[in-house]
Amino acid sequence: MIKSNVKPAEGKLGVMVVGLGAVSTTFMTGVLMARKGLAKPIGSVTQYDRIRVGEGEEKQYLKYNEIVSMAGLDDIVFAAWDVYPANAYESAMNAEVLKEKDIEPVRDELEAIKPLPAAFDHNYAKRLDGDNVKKGTRWELVEQLREDIRKFKAENNCTRIVVLWAASTEVYVPVDEKCHYTLEALEAAMKADDKEHIAPSMCYAYAALTEGAPFIMGAPNTTVDIPAMWELAEKTQMPIAGKDFKTGQTLVKSGFAPIIGVRCLGLAGWFSTNILGNRDGLVLDEPANFRTKEVSKLSTLESILVPEEQPDLYTNYYHKVRINYYPPRNEGWDNIDIFGWMGYPMQIKINFLCRDSILAAPLCLDLVLLSDLAARAGRFGIQRFLSFFLKSPMHDYTQNEVPVNNLYQQYTMLKNALREMGGYKADEPID
Repeated sequence: MIKSNVKPAEGKLGVMVVGLGAVSTTFMTGVLMARKGLAKPIGSVTQYDRIRVGEGEEKQYLKYNEIVSMAGLDDIVFAAWDVYPANAYESAMNAEVLKEKDIEPVRDELEAIKPLPAAFDHNYAKRLDGDNVKKGTRWELVEQLREDIRKFKAENNCTRIVVLWAASTEVYVPVDEKCHYTLEALEAAMKADDKEHIAPSMCYAYAALTEGAPFIMGAPNTTVDIPAMWELAEKTQMPIAGKDFKTGQTLVKSGFAPIIGVRCLGLAGWFSTNILGNRDGLVLDEPANFRTKEVSKLSTLESILVPEEQPDLYTNYYHKVRINYYPPRNEGWDNIDIFGWMGYPMQIKINFLCRDSILAAPLCLDLVLLSDLAARAGRFGIQRFLSFFLKSPMHDYTQNEVPVNNLYQQYTMLKNALREMGGYKADEPID
């Protein structure tokens, strides 16, 4: 074992969340309830998981905070931006994810979380129409967001800040080499108020990184998945992570597809459909917004079941994803057509009646705590070890890098990163 170079997690950790909807209020309420001993943060690997460190006689199974210095739940202070003025208590009640009895004990703390005006462009989320919004050009929005971060940090005596996007999916923004490939070009586009190529989410990411805060993209937006943001993250020595929380259907896909692969079974098609009745479903009912989500969801299979590696098994399989807005229910199901010995067909059906916000809340906690850890460990740029929590892992496509989507390989990457930051050998190979 070598000495860990992680700076200690001293002082308050400010968690500034973009979007005060179902996911973020479920996250906040759970943290506040857990630190009062009234709930348990189930689903959070940073709170429950134990991983092996050392080998032979030195082998131990330790929790994350026993390997590295990590912020505790008591250290967290919340803030939010949202287009609607409702405070976190009102938003949690409106979301109808949690029961009233699980919100009331922390009502005072939630009511104190009043959303700051959001950097918002109606053209990027046409189904939303709130009036708690900032005014100005893209560059002026960046400056206002930076001021928000500085003010919150000072007023709450926070030593560190993490910014987390838990807002709706924006319309699809294709990567444009002219304004997304260099930091200079990105800044020029912001200053020129280029609304076509600069999404509001990019203003948040730029502001966070410039103010020394890691940024996490919890939606499939293009935001930090561009070389200009990688350059900014390197310049500011800050971590970035994205994109899109891996909650229900994609979690199943990234875990089940390897079963097909390791058993050398063939795949003829995989059809995934969802019905969503929350604000996320409403936004995704707009075709331009769904396109962003579709790109994210479709990316999972292709790097797990690779046609070039097994042409007999994975050539020309049909992969389809659908999302429909249906107010009464949130549900996802998959139809998987496989074939086995002598080409005989078989069928698998998975009906996952998940609660998206219940699955996303622990991801928010883990991503926040691990991004803060990465910053204190001096890790900057794309944090590939956080792909375990994300649907469409960031990767350097300019160098033809292939993202790791296999859930078990992602988990190995996570464990190895923890070992390295804790001063242990990263001794688990990724095959």
